[in-house]
Amino acid sequence: MKLPNGFQIESRQFRYLLAGGWNTCFGYATGLFVYYLLHDNYSIVLIGVLTNIAAITMAFVTHKLFVFRTIGNWLAEYLRSYLVYGVSAIIGIAALWLLVEQFLVPFWLAQLLVILATVGITYIGHSRITFR
Repeated sequence: MKLPNGFQIESRQFRYLLAGGWNTCFGYATGLFVYYLLHDNYSIVLIGVLTNIAAITMAFVTHKLFVFRTIGNWLAEYLRSYLVYGVSAIIGIAALWLLVEQFLVPFWLAQLLVILATVGITYIGHSRITFR
């Protein structure tokens, strides 16, 4: 079944969009939960690291099983996913710190801006590095 703009239900790009929607919601909700649970006692950097570990793991599983449908190589692909997400995570954590701590942007808005900024970069990284 074809959808507008050439997308097919079985196309990798369409599956990536579906998984990305889920992963974005999961990462955003996890980030908010961890931030509001721990922000009085822990730094934004530690909260960002904890949140990224949970979000990267969820994203890896959905990309492996649903989007790229690779078989085997779980550990190697999981570690490679950290290469892709590691770069965006470092940038994202630094941006969160800057936005929240220095510019006093509310966390919920800062996190949303950071997530939106990294979507395209991660698709390219996964298609060329993680699940090649």
